Amino acid sequence: MKIAIGCDHGGIALKEEIVALLKELGQEIDDRGCHSTESVDYPEFAKMVCGEVQSGAADRGILICGTGIGMSMVANRFDGIRAALCHELFTARMSREHNDANVLCLGARVVGPGLAVEIVRTWIGTEFAGGRHLKRIRMF
Repeated sequence: MKIAIGCDHGGIALKEEIVALLKELGQEIDDRGCHSTESVDYPEFAKMVCGEVQSGAADRGILICGTGIGMSMVANRFDGIRAALCHELFTARMSREHNDANVLCLGARVVGPGLAVEIVRTWIGTEFAGGRHLKRIRMF
């Protein structure tokens, strides 16, 4: 699977941890930035990652900022993007199983790296259940 990943300056350290995990899991990574701790505008990185998912160039996306809130708000403005802001394992699993989330948003100042790695591992490893959930997804 190809994963596009992006962050702002508040998420760069966590992004590096997540990229290492994705490599360990054998995922193909499209790192859209940012690449320094200098202040940047998070919507630009959300736009790049969501564009990759929309076009099919990436199967899924991961966005990281300080809280994950800004990234999730921007991501969900794009047609076909179902972004989920997850802070624990249950919502990570359910976002995939019931909502077929194609973008995961994380808050680097909200979850520590250990929990974030487990959230990503769960999110990557959970398949969409389909069935009655597909009908609901098609409603929006």
